[in-house]
Amino acid sequence: MSTKERVLEDVKIEELLHSENVIVLFNDDVNTFDHVIETLVKVCKHEPLQAEQCALIVHYKGKCDVKSGTFHELVPMCTALLDAGLSAEIH
Repeated sequence: MSTKERVLEDVKIEELLHSENVIVLFNDDVNTFDHVIETLVKVCKHEPLQAEQCALIVHYKGKCDVKSGTFHELVPMCTALLDAGLSAEIH
């Protein structure tokens, strides 16, 4: 790999790590509204009304962006959502 290629690769990685990403929460047939709302309040620091609105969007639309930030900020939150039994991904 040339130096130029290595620099371009480093720049692309840096852009990925510091660009805006979002956690997308997906609907499932397992979790209750209360569990989803409580988890969003606890993990994503949502206000209860915001968490309730996200839960309704997920239920009716199938998915909802629930948190934005850098990849590094979102990884622990997404992991906590998954650990709580929710279905989520970072995009």
